[in-house]
Amino acid sequence: MLIRIPARLRHPAHSDLQSECSGEQDLQSDGNKMDTMKKLLFILFIFLTGSHVRAQETHKFTATGFLEYLNTTWASEHTTWTNLSNVYNRIDLHWYPVKSLEFSAGIRNNFNFGPMMADYYPYYADVLLKDYGWLDMTFNLAKDSSYLLYTNIDRLYMKWTLQKFELTIGRQRINWGINMVWNPNDIFNTYNYFDFDYVERPGSDALLLQYYTGDFSSLQLAAKLNNKKQFTAALMYKFNVNNYDLQFLGGVMEKDLVIGMGWAGQIKGVGFTGEASWFRDLDRFADTTGQFVASVSANYTFSNRLFVNGSFIFNSAGTTGPAGQGAFFLLGNMSPKTLTRSKFDLFGEVSYPITPLIKADISTIYNPNDNSVFAGPSLDFSLTENLELFVMGQLFFGKPQTEFGDYGQMYYLRLKWTF
Repeated sequence: MLIRIPARLRHPAHSDLQSECSGEQDLQSDGNKMDTMKKLLFILFIFLTGSHVRAQETHKFTATGFLEYLNTTWASEHTTWTNLSNVYNRIDLHWYPVKSLEFSAGIRNNFNFGPMMADYYPYYADVLLKDYGWLDMTFNLAKDSSYLLYTNIDRLYMKWTLQKFELTIGRQRINWGINMVWNPNDIFNTYNYFDFDYVERPGSDALLLQYYTGDFSSLQLAAKLNNKKQFTAALMYKFNVNNYDLQFLGGVMEKDLVIGMGWAGQIKGVGFTGEASWFRDLDRFADTTGQFVASVSANYTFSNRLFVNGSFIFNSAGTTGPAGQGAFFLLGNMSPKTLTRSKFDLFGEVSYPITPLIKADISTIYNPNDNSVFAGPSLDFSLTENLELFVMGQLFFGKPQTEFGDYGQMYYLRLKWTF
């Protein structure tokens, strides 16, 4: 996960993050016990990784993952260019002791280093080490002003299946979103579009009970606790009508009552999806009108494999003036209420496979209220069956204090080996 800070947020007046990170350090206790736990988890990780060959022989245990190097270059509008390097390893483990039972774990190992940490963002490590789950499963292995080595367990769950019932307990991803960019229905672990390198997406410490009422319908009950002991629970019903997948949900998201719905279907070959949620503060239910967030999307693939995608988001609590700091900085702390600070944004994307091994893509987000723009061009090269080279830019244009202004430009180069 990468956090980027523009010059305006490094001003002494913006000290909330510094105070929060300093306060969190004061809450740490019993250091010897934590060090022992980290060592035990690290030994367990080595053991499980080493059992990959045996797993393939028994077919009851599988281990997959990848190893990548990601270089980030930040071309700030106010300072010299600077770099951040990240060596990232992921291991996904699945054990099937019996046919109806599954145990799974997902482990992320990150080594971040470079002058961007030491010179421009001294609290970067504290943000990366913050675990938003009920259980703190992010462990600092080595840390200094210019580097951080840490491990994060973002999946650790048990899944039990009995005919039409399915029960999942533990850290898992509960995916209720439908659209590709903005997901107002994703109330348990909201996805941030700008965090492109975290393809697995975050998980929650939760319980999920599913009952399949038919081939295309199900009833889902989910509940989670976060690191602040805040409770999120909701019931969702999914079904199909005239080739349209529909879903309706209702429950509580931390301090809010939430009601939502979504759909996915086609209109003459054009994919048509949407989702909407309404939030009402339970502590101020009588004197507030709530917040309504909705997103609608359409996509189409031409016969030559050219893919186009367009989306629109509306946020009733958003501003029609300069939107200020946008969702770009909320990696790891997103909710459907903070997908954008603007009243509405527009998204567009075009992708095309230049050759079977090279794919080009460009996406853009435009805020018509403050006239700021984000653009994300990328090229994806498949070098071998399990080796990929990816280059991308995250380019921001706009006046200071607009949603996409004053960030500078980010350039990425990633080499990824999958096993």
